[in-house]
Amino acid sequence: MSLKVYNVLTRKKEVFKPQEEGKVKMYACGITVSGDAHIGHAYQAIIFDTIKKYLEYIGYQVTYVRNYTDVDDKIIIKARQLGVNPLDYANRMIIKTDKELSALGVQRPTVQARATECIDDMIQFIQKLIDTKHAYAADNGNVFFSVSSFKEYGKLSNRSIDDSISGVRKEIEPGKLDDRDFALWKNAKDDEIFWDSPWGPGRPGWHIECSTMSMKYLGETLDIHGGGKDLIFPHHENEIAQSESLTGKPFSLYWIHNGLIKINNQKMSKSLNNSILIEDLLKKYNFEVVRMTLLENHYRSDVNVIDGIFEQNEEKIYLFYKLLHEIDLLSSSYEPDKLSSDYQEIDAQFRTAMDNDFNTSVAIANLYEYINVLNGLMRKKDIERLVNMKYALVTIYKVLGLLQQDPKKVLDDIKEKYIKLYNIDKEEVENLLKKRKEYKENKNYEEADKIRDELSNKGIMIKDRGAETEWDINIIPAKIS
Repeated sequence: MSLKVYNVLTRKKEVFKPQEEGKVKMYACGITVSGDAHIGHAYQAIIFDTIKKYLEYIGYQVTYVRNYTDVDDKIIIKARQLGVNPLDYANRMIIKTDKELSALGVQRPTVQARATECIDDMIQFIQKLIDTKHAYAADNGNVFFSVSSFKEYGKLSNRSIDDSISGVRKEIEPGKLDDRDFALWKNAKDDEIFWDSPWGPGRPGWHIECSTMSMKYLGETLDIHGGGKDLIFPHHENEIAQSESLTGKPFSLYWIHNGLIKINNQKMSKSLNNSILIEDLLKKYNFEVVRMTLLENHYRSDVNVIDGIFEQNEEKIYLFYKLLHEIDLLSSSYEPDKLSSDYQEIDAQFRTAMDNDFNTSVAIANLYEYINVLNGLMRKKDIERLVNMKYALVTIYKVLGLLQQDPKKVLDDIKEKYIKLYNIDKEEVENLLKKRKEYKENKNYEEADKIRDELSNKGIMIKDRGAETEWDINIIPAKIS
C-alpha cells in the first residue's frame, strides 16, 4: 500500500509523491514565543514530529524545517511589560520551549529557523514583489501585498478574493490601497525594535516570515507544508499568494493541517483562562501519557481534553509498562528474532494504518489488541513469542514516541506519585495484607473482604497469586489538583 495523504489544497487524499525520489522537504509553522507554550503547541509539534518519523521509517530522507516567530506585537508588548529587551525575552522563551518539547519526545527539526535571523532575506523577497507589482510601499514606510494581483487567491481556504477579509480582524492601516491587502513590512513605532530597510526602519509582517524561511532552507517548492488548521486562512493563504507571485511555481505540493484543542468541549483561549501549559503537563504526567492522549485522535480531528482523560491514559501507559516489565523478568536470557512472523505482522498493520493519512488512531487501537495477545501469551508462558512481540512493539512504536522508556522506572515513578497522592503508608498496607492472609487461612472471608475494601478505598488494588498477595495503586480514582 502506498502512503496516501489528505491534501487540504485539493481537498482529497492523494498518493504521496515528493519532487525528488526518496527525499522529502517539509516545513511546519512553529510557535510565536510571546508566552509559555501550551498543549495546542504540543499537539502541532507532536503531529509533525510523528509524520517526520514515519516518513523516515518507510525510507525517506526528510529535511524538516520548523520556525520560531521571535518578533511580533505580542512579544514587544510582553517584553515592555517585563522591562526587558524583546529579543532577549524571545530567546529565553525559545530555550524554555525547546526544553519542554524535547521532554515530550519531540526531536529537533533539521533546521530550527528564527524570523530575526532571516530579515535580510525577507527584505529581498519584499523588494522583488514590489518590482513585479505584486506589492507596494506606502509613504509612511509600510509595505503591503496586493491581493488582487494574485488571481488564485483563496484556493487553499476555498474563499473568493471578495470574501478574503471576512472573519479577519480589521484594523485601520494607513497606506493600504485595498482592505484585502496584507502587510509585508511594518514601519517602526516609537521605541519599538526595528531593522533598516529601503522603506525605512521597521520589521516584517507575520506572513512573509514563513515564506522566506521555508524557501531559504528548502527551495521554491516544498513537498509538505503544515500547521494547525487555524492557519489555513489567512496565514497559509497569504503565504501561497506571496510565494507563488514571486516564483511562478507551486509553493507546496501537499498541505497538511492538524486539528485544534478543546478543553471540556470549549475552545482553548486566554479569555476563558482554560489553557493547559506544557510545563504543567510535564509536572503531572509521564510524557508518553501526553503523546498517547494527543495521538489517539486522527491528526485532522480536534482533540477534546476532558477531565480525567490524562488519568485514563496514565493507567494505560502504566499497564503497558507493567506487562513489558513482566516480560523482562521472564525472558532476561532470550534474544528476539528480528524477522519473526509477529514482527512482520505488526509492522504490516502499522504501515497500513499510517499509510492511510498517518492514522495514529488506528495504530494505537492496534496496540491495545497486541496487549491482549501478550496477556494471553503470558498465561501460556510462551516466552519466545513474548520476546519477539515486545521487540516488535518497542521498535515500531518508536515512530509514535511510545514504549521507549525503562519499564521499571516508569512503574516506580507513577506508583510513587500515587502513593503520595493517596497518602499511602506502605508499612500499614503490608500489615493489613498480613491480617487478611490470616483471616483467609482461618476461613474468615468476611473480615478478609473488609480489608480488601478498606484498601480499595485508599486507592489500592490487591491481587492474589496463589498463597501470595500483591498490591498496586489504582490510578483512575485519583484527583490531581
